[in-house]
Amino acid sequence: MSKAIIQTDRAPQAIGTYSQAVKAGTTVYLSGQIPLVPETMEMVSENFAEQATQVFENIKAVCEAAGGTTNDMVKVNIFLLDLAHFATVNEIMSKYFNKPYPARAAIGVKELPKGAQIEIDGIMELPE
Repeated sequence: MSKAIIQTDRAPQAIGTYSQAVKAGTTVYLSGQIPLVPETMEMVSENFAEQATQVFENIKAVCEAAGGTTNDMVKVNIFLLDLAHFATVNEIMSKYFNKPYPARAAIGVKELPKGAQIEIDGIMELPE
């Protein structure tokens, strides 16, 4: 099975030793996205809802670069500094996904890169 690296300028460039996504067969493994604006590589704002929206926009851009959409995602991991934002995440996520929703985990963490309040990664299965 061949492996392809997915890269788009519509999502933040990697800030470490990783790729935005890797495609193996019809499965795409998306690296974690934080709320960086791709053009500036700066945090979108300190507002949680704006950060969450930016992360979903970044995820959407990587999905599209891989040939799919957010609706092709089968697993999503959401890392939050504050689990009190869970309802806000659900509200924003509903704008990017249609039913049936992917499997998901929401995990409270102590710290995220660059002081982000949210990070999301996931797995996408492209239509055959």
